[in-house]
Amino acid sequence: MALPVSGKLEDKLQCSICLELFREPVTLPCGHNFCKCCISDHWRKQEQVPAGAKKGYTCPVCRRDFGQRPELEKNITLCTVVEMERAGEEGALGTEKGEVAHAELCPQHGRPLELYCRDEQRCICCVCIVQQCQGHRRVLCEEEHSEKQNHLKEILQKAEEESQRIEQEMQELEERTHRIRDASERLRSVVLSKFAVLKKALEDHQWQTSARIEQEETAALGCVEENWNLLKDRLDVLGQHRERAQRLLACPDQRTFLQAFPHLPPLESSEALPPVRFDVDSIVEPINETLTNISRLLLVDLPGSVASRAADLAGQDLVHLKRTAVKEEASVPKFQLRDELLKDHRNLTFDPETANKYLELSKGNRKAKHSPGAVCRRQEQGPRFEPWQVLCTQGYSHGHHYWEVKISSHAIVLGVTYPGLPWQRQQGHKFNIGLDGGSWGLQVWDNCYLAWHKGQAEKIQERLYKNLGVSLDYNNGCLSFYGLGEGAHLIYSFHSIFTKPLYPVFWLCEGREVTLCCRD
Repeated sequence: MALPVSGKLEDKLQCSICLELFREPVTLPCGHNFCKCCISDHWRKQEQVPAGAKKGYTCPVCRRDFGQRPELEKNITLCTVVEMERAGEEGALGTEKGEVAHAELCPQHGRPLELYCRDEQRCICCVCIVQQCQGHRRVLCEEEHSEKQNHLKEILQKAEEESQRIEQEMQELEERTHRIRDASERLRSVVLSKFAVLKKALEDHQWQTSARIEQEETAALGCVEENWNLLKDRLDVLGQHRERAQRLLACPDQRTFLQAFPHLPPLESSEALPPVRFDVDSIVEPINETLTNISRLLLVDLPGSVASRAADLAGQDLVHLKRTAVKEEASVPKFQLRDELLKDHRNLTFDPETANKYLELSKGNRKAKHSPGAVCRRQEQGPRFEPWQVLCTQGYSHGHHYWEVKISSHAIVLGVTYPGLPWQRQQGHKFNIGLDGGSWGLQVWDNCYLAWHKGQAEKIQERLYKNLGVSLDYNNGCLSFYGLGEGAHLIYSFHSIFTKPLYPVFWLCEGREVTLCCRD
């Protein structure tokens, strides 16, 4: 009698207490499996100890003591395997005894015949899939059908058009593969850098996030590869159709043509390919707020803990620590801090194509002035801001960057934004910097500062400066604003995960000026 599973597998399905196939198998915390009734009887005997003696609950195999009696949960997967083993044995015994199965049941396994195996051309049950038809082409019995094509020239025309479309889609999939790999690599680098700052306490989250990115990348690239293979197979089929159709068209004998025509396989229409998705924002969004809150806790509310662990941060000097922390009491002197920041200085220029019509730019696009009495005449080449805002031409997507600006007075907002900041004015606001999740801004008010992000403003009571510095540590997700006087004084820092290029952006109230400082 041929058993449905090997003898070695059957041994693994036996309870080590009763030495029979599992009956309602359960799993202990140590990982060993037993029949529920067997392990319950075993522990019931252990409970029967003399008065005053300590009761114990141990595993019969590894002798691990659990202290308290563990909750027993059914091992569903093991239970399913055991049921398949029993079903195989019963089917085999029934065959030996000459029992006749019902017409709608599998004669070998006694299960309903719900599927059709195209390779063996017979109806099969769910057990046949595992034991005999694994890897075969299977469909529902009622789905077996086919269609005919009526005109040979129409087939050739459709095949040619389909070939051109497939070749174009294959080229697009190859380009999509490169974009996915590049986006995945940039995102992984940003996320790993952020976790490195938080060190030991975030190692588990670092692994989980990296694994999620790799999973999404694998899924996206797997979809691309699957689509590519589908298109390649379709292209091969179309090529064979063309060859057979061309040979048939070239046949001079009408009788031969008519006799061969019915044997030409029909040209089936191809189904739409599943979309390829690699959404960076959906990967980052679940952890972005959590990491931001943890960064604020470790680097702002608990500055002493950061300073005490400075020696453990390998390769991180005091200045770099200062860029990621928000407080500076035990850090670098202010004048040394500014010298270090200036090593990453960038010369910026305003983008005149984005400037509001009331903003007047200097000849070199390094100075912007809000002139409410006159409209600046510039050639319209695209959308520009409806609020009194202007973007800079330069954008940054990795590394450290620093720039300085000089402002004429308060009522000015400076910050950074992803591409796609709305051109229109937001209802209830004069500016739109920091009103969404893709922009961050510092508003200079008459007696304080306001830090804007996601439409929420945090008030900062600090001295007002006419000269301000902005430090962007893209990889570690830190954006800091400094007041420049005798050195650099930190005003506020944002902590986030940046996934797109960031562009400096400014808003100017009436009569205000902003000058971008330039260094050789």
